[in-house]
Amino acid sequence: MDFQIAEKTAIVTAASRGLGFAAAMELAREGANVVICSRKASHIEAAAAKIIKATNAIVIPHVADVAYKPDIERLVANTVDKFGTVEILVTNAGGPPPGFFADFDDEHWKKSFHLTLMSAVHLIQAVLPHMKKQKWGRIVNIVSLSVKQPFQGLLMSNVFRPGVVGLAKSLADEVAADGITVNNALPSWTRTERVQELMLAKAKRLGISVAEAAAEIEKNTPMRRMGEPEELAALIAFLCSERAGYITGVSIPVDGGAYRGLM
Repeated sequence: MDFQIAEKTAIVTAASRGLGFAAAMELAREGANVVICSRKASHIEAAAAKIIKATNAIVIPHVADVAYKPDIERLVANTVDKFGTVEILVTNAGGPPPGFFADFDDEHWKKSFHLTLMSAVHLIQAVLPHMKKQKWGRIVNIVSLSVKQPFQGLLMSNVFRPGVVGLAKSLADEVAADGITVNNALPSWTRTERVQELMLAKAKRLGISVAEAAAEIEKNTPMRRMGEPEELAALIAFLCSERAGYITGVSIPVDGGAYRGLM
């Protein structure tokens, strides 16, 4: 299937590793020009080098903290200076800290709010004028299955990620006539560095091994395994394609059947 996004320009945030990196790699394989960012120059430059080596695509690394609005504005401005516009946006951010209600003070709440919800708001604010002008755009938010089925011990994710879904659903209605789609990809437990960190925290809390913590999750997943980043990235690339032009305002789990709800 030709996704018809060759030479279109994409921004993928928090892309030095994990799900963001996999999404950037997949878009690059489809021929898109990809601008990627993370907070550390050495990490994002190394990620860009890996994607270029694998795909021979144009990949531009950028240092940006998506919790800080001026960094987002510079990221988008530099992308437009280089390529003339932005056609695809994949919003992503490092997960907020794990924990329960009693673990967090007001400062934790503020940081998680800006990282998890306002990063998506500010990114979309920055790219939307360009997408409206060209009457074409694809926005995909990497969120979490926690928006449908909250995860124990991930309170901040459970609270703020549903806000991104509310934003996407409302915005999809507002911009559909401009040829812009807005969708959400909902990974469940996926083999990333972030999940390894969560497994370690869970193992310490329960007094079990990391392998036992992972096995418990796999046992409760119908496919009896965690997902791979590339499996989420394949969905994202499709949602960013010309072929997905009539799909908007939806939240699609990539979870091996873990979500048991009807809707």
